[in-house]
Amino acid sequence: MLWQSYLKNFKSYLTLERSLSENSIEAYLRDVHKFWEYLEIAGENDVTPILVKDSDITGFFVFLTELGLEPTSQSRILSGLKAFFKYLLLEDIIVADPTGLIASPKVGRKLPETLSYPEILKILEVIDLSTPEGTRNRAILEVLYSSGLRVSELVEMKLTEMYFDIGFLRIFGKGDKVRLVPIGKDAIKYVEIYLEHIRNQQVVKKQAENHVFLNRRGDKLSRVMIFMIIKDLAAKAGIHKSISPHTFRHSFATHLIEGGADLRAVQEMLGHESITTTEIYTHLDREFLQQTITDFHPRSKKKQ
Repeated sequence: MLWQSYLKNFKSYLTLERSLSENSIEAYLRDVHKFWEYLEIAGENDVTPILVKDSDITGFFVFLTELGLEPTSQSRILSGLKAFFKYLLLEDIIVADPTGLIASPKVGRKLPETLSYPEILKILEVIDLSTPEGTRNRAILEVLYSSGLRVSELVEMKLTEMYFDIGFLRIFGKGDKVRLVPIGKDAIKYVEIYLEHIRNQQVVKKQAENHVFLNRRGDKLSRVMIFMIIKDLAAKAGIHKSISPHTFRHSFATHLIEGGADLRAVQEMLGHESITTTEIYTHLDREFLQQTITDFHPRSKKKQ
């Protein structure tokens, strides 16, 4: 309850003393709330705003980096945190600002490029759906962006692990760890088109009978092939960034977090364990994960 009380007073300060717009105030409050969520994920429930150390702030940005949030977005969140702890300092609630020595905007390791939502759409729109490969490639990109899969997870997707009736994929991630990942309606639509009109017409090699995405020879696609497909489509779309399949994973996470999604939900969908303590891994129910996609993913929000 201490965090809620401080946030309520912080909101009053931003409204009355700094006269910020409603949007700016909400953005600041979201930034602080994300940090509060992180402390819960890290098992630091007893850390109140008064007890926050610079190591907690650093750990938070390492966590955001691992989730795929680009440095510019991290910089904006840091601004929100700095405003919050500056307020606590002005009110003599704390004696030292834990954000004082945190550098901005280059926090953590350098991340690959992240695509904006309009750039994602440009890539999707240049795909030639009149060809078998185009139909397959549209399904591939929709899945990558809809579910934030690693390229290795995409090429190993199995027909028997797709549960479109409940909107989920069963994914075998690193270390053979299994997770359920929501899949959006657009991705389901294009995968079903591919399966019905393209894959069903192919002669499939025995070892690939359960794999979803196949090459022209009826065998499963390779990781290298996915890289080549994406680079070719980005060039056709006039996007001059160094992108890869992982770019879609980073974009998936970034767009959800920037939209206000719960950090724990994004963490679970990406298949990441807690950065600080691997034994503290919050498992969330399917309905909550699915609602996160519905509420915060650009491919879902546009239909509301």
